Amino acid sequence: MYTAPHIVLPKIQDLYKADVYVANGGYSAYRKALKLTPDQVTDEVKRSGLRGRGGACFPTGLKWSFMPKGNEKPKYLAINGDESEPGSFKDRLIFEENPHQLIEGILIAGYAMGIKVAFIYIRGEYHWWVDRMQEAVNEAYAKGFVGDRMKQTFGNDFAMEIVVHKGAGAYICGEETSLMSSLEGDRAYPRYKPPFPANKGLWGMPTTINNVETIATVPAIITMGADAYSAIGAQGHSGTILYGVSGHVNKPGVYELPTGTLLTDIIHDVCGGVPGGKKVKAVIPGGSSMPPLRGDELEGIRMDEESLKKIGTHIGTAGIIVMDEDTDIVAVTLRIARFYHHESCGQCTPCREGCGWMEKVLHRMSHGEATFSDIDLLYNVASNIEGNTICALGDAAAWPVKGFIEKFRSEFEARCKPDRSLISLNVVHGRRNTASTLVTTLS
Repeated sequence: MYTAPHIVLPKIQDLYKADVYVANGGYSAYRKALKLTPDQVTDEVKRSGLRGRGGACFPTGLKWSFMPKGNEKPKYLAINGDESEPGSFKDRLIFEENPHQLIEGILIAGYAMGIKVAFIYIRGEYHWWVDRMQEAVNEAYAKGFVGDRMKQTFGNDFAMEIVVHKGAGAYICGEETSLMSSLEGDRAYPRYKPPFPANKGLWGMPTTINNVETIATVPAIITMGADAYSAIGAQGHSGTILYGVSGHVNKPGVYELPTGTLLTDIIHDVCGGVPGGKKVKAVIPGGSSMPPLRGDELEGIRMDEESLKKIGTHIGTAGIIVMDEDTDIVAVTLRIARFYHHESCGQCTPCREGCGWMEKVLHRMSHGEATFSDIDLLYNVASNIEGNTICALGDAAAWPVKGFIEKFRSEFEARCKPDRSLISLNVVHGRRNTASTLVTTLS
């Protein structure tokens, strides 16, 4: 059983309240941004090297630059807080402990791109955190930090509206085009790209979609400056990142550390190692959809996208799942496959059918009913899902299955039995040998 994660970050008492946030420098970054032109703000974010914290790691400033100039059309900003992937729980901390920093980041992004309406889309099961975020937005309106009154508060002509939207309770809503469909009141089906959201997004209008942590990072960039921020962490993936560590560690939780931190340091120094002094068998570095790593290959691995990409995996949401030496790898793979089968929207045939097939094969394996050929069948099904769907859920379902087979094939083989066809051939071959021996003896 995995240990339930808890929050382990230094706290400022009641930081979620506007007065406390302002007393600790809150909304000063937005005031500083207003002294720059919108293009200068975007350029500052570009130079900072900030990459999206939602999994794709796309350069944030570059994404902002795709937003068309001018105000002839309404433009929208959508904040992706549909944090539904197993092993990911860092956005929840921002909603709970520091919602005004997210609001301030939204204002800076809105000013930079000329966007006057933002939607904060929050996972449907996050009932308590939806309420906390709504309370913060209401407070921001009351104090003139958001809405028409912000023109007087900040002495600028720019004003912005923020809407908190409770999600539809499905993992697929975390895919950016599905999120837009859900916001519009439709079924959360992913959309073909192009057209991209910056050209045709919400209600056919230009839209930028950023993750919660990405936007919450922007005030720090404006405060300290792009050069200072880009000097933190790994080259090519700068800054700090919220690592959500769960599984078999003594101190699971959310930790803000520089990108490029050694994975072994996070597990053993920051999180206190594995309970009982047991060995690490496997680690998923970025939420359940990322290819796993073996425990014996962790030495020297750094937690940034470029370093992980070189060894065949990704940082994803930085949700680190640690598994000790007693972990049943087949059971873990089945559990992950069951999740993606359940959460597939069903639009694409490879994902809709393939996820179900993978779960069925893994179920047979877990009950000792599979044969050796089922391992290759499972790998083949996963390979035919990967890269053949409209959105990345197909890849998310395929990668962990393929990864666990590649890294732990012997554990899958141990749960299988010889194929029936081979058994039949052996029986026939054995009978022939017996008959041949009998003939020889009688002769």
